[in-house]
Amino acid sequence: MRRAYGLSIPETLEEACDPARMALLVYDMQVGILGQIPDAAALTANVARVLDAARSAGVRVLYSRHLSLPVEMMGVFQLRMAMAWQRVRSVEDVHPWFLRGSAGMEISPEVAPLDREAVFDKITMSAFEGTWLDIALRDLGINAVAVVGAAIEVGIEPTVRHAADLGYIPVVVGDACGTGNREAAERSLAGLRFTGDALFTDTGTLCRLLSAPRS
Repeated sequence: MRRAYGLSIPETLEEACDPARMALLVYDMQVGILGQIPDAAALTANVARVLDAARSAGVRVLYSRHLSLPVEMMGVFQLRMAMAWQRVRSVEDVHPWFLRGSAGMEISPEVAPLDREAVFDKITMSAFEGTWLDIALRDLGINAVAVVGAAIEVGIEPTVRHAADLGYIPVVVGDACGTGNREAAERSLAGLRFTGDALFTDTGTLCRLLSAPRS
């Protein structure tokens, strides 16, 4: 741990994994999204392991959910994005996948939040854009955010970049982050490694660090 100007600066993953200063973000582990992930069962199992370790260590846990607006409330970008993702050429053919109250929007029951954990909805890819996530983390004194969920190439990459821009240390738990397109996910991870903002780990390592006794 480096110390300068009254600051403690984590240099290693172990130093960043301080339960008092780290939060866990469970990104979009929704039924409708997991249905598009090839290895959803393995992903869910790893996310569940991370959740168990985080809860045992006293790490604060927050969940994001992607929300679709009704078609009548979608603007230019939302309609363009919906047509692209659903591969349709007409607005009339758009069917919102994640309307509030729909089965697809719900978080998978295997990794469901506890009453003491927070859930927030978003219409963006970055979990920080247009949500109260940053306000809550700063109020808690958090400086590192471990990220699990789906999908790397769609929402986790922009969330990690946004976290770094806001001054957090992002921790990407690779085998607890799913992907719908492996090649695109590898490009996303390569870009994140190149910029050097984030730390990278796996489920077993993170669970071991969170369960380690602290002086």
